[in-house]
Amino acid sequence: VVNTYTTESDFSKKITSEPPQYNSRISMSNNIRKASHAGSWYSGSAKELNKQLDGWLNNAQLIHGPARAVIVPHAGYVYCGECAAFAYRQISPSVVKRVFILGPSHHVRLGGCALSSVGKYQTPFYDLVIDQQVYSELDATGAFERMSVGVDEDEHSLEMTLPYVAKVMEDFKNSFTIVPVMVGSLTPEKEATYGRILSSYLADPANLFVISSDFCHWGSRFRYTYYEESKGPIYQSIQSLDKLGMDIIETLKPGDFTEYLHKFGNTICGRHPIGVLLNAVNSLPDSEHSEFNATTVNVKKVKYPGLNKLKEN
Repeated sequence: VVNTYTTESDFSKKITSEPPQYNSRISMSNNIRKASHAGSWYSGSAKELNKQLDGWLNNAQLIHGPARAVIVPHAGYVYCGECAAFAYRQISPSVVKRVFILGPSHHVRLGGCALSSVGKYQTPFYDLVIDQQVYSELDATGAFERMSVGVDEDEHSLEMTLPYVAKVMEDFKNSFTIVPVMVGSLTPEKEATYGRILSSYLADPANLFVISSDFCHWGSRFRYTYYEESKGPIYQSIQSLDKLGMDIIETLKPGDFTEYLHKFGNTICGRHPIGVLLNAVNSLPDSEHSEFNATTVNVKKVKYPGLNKLKEN
């Protein structure tokens, strides 16, 4: 599990009260979602970006692979790119045929989960093709909406995973697809529902799950200033709070994670995608005949960046 937390000097979440722009069952599979954050949140130059990601990945150690799911940060790469490499380094690209990407909605209110309305996602390296067969299967459940291209391109949580996915999978770029899913503000019951839907895909070793989430967003800008003085300076309090959350995630108990969020209010923006993943794990068949089941899954934190100081303005 890799994470980062965002301070007041980092990119802020943008929550608006604008009505969601969703299309119930519209698919524009020939359209391409532009890399709308390239050139600002990360380099738009393929050459420069390749050099940057290469450097970070080469410095990251393979310590818990091959990963079936990773939790990765989605701030600007100047803040989290090096940290994120430790998660992507755990991926074995030769076995991956499909990449599910679950990210939170920062810009629109969404009570469920939404699928893209385009056929491809653009990156500075090459376009990533959306798996329309899986999309059709998810559509058939009746549990998913379709987001407009505008909503899709405004959201950064999905896009910030794409350059790394493209880079890690570059030797197999013609043999894998992606399944992007925007996750809304789900109740625990809905997290369980979506977890059950996705559990059969998680059970397939050819599928990789990428969960996009930063951890604590601290400061008045985020309306969150929880501070436990006994832990020391503010940054140590934040680190302690995040570590507790990660320890609970490692237990794979969605109810305990929900209770932790209710108790401390930690502003983990990808809490609902994480909740869906935990429920998907718990919905796996608990069978001795399956190599990958609810009793064999284990989670390990592979990188958490330190912070020397934090000031509240």
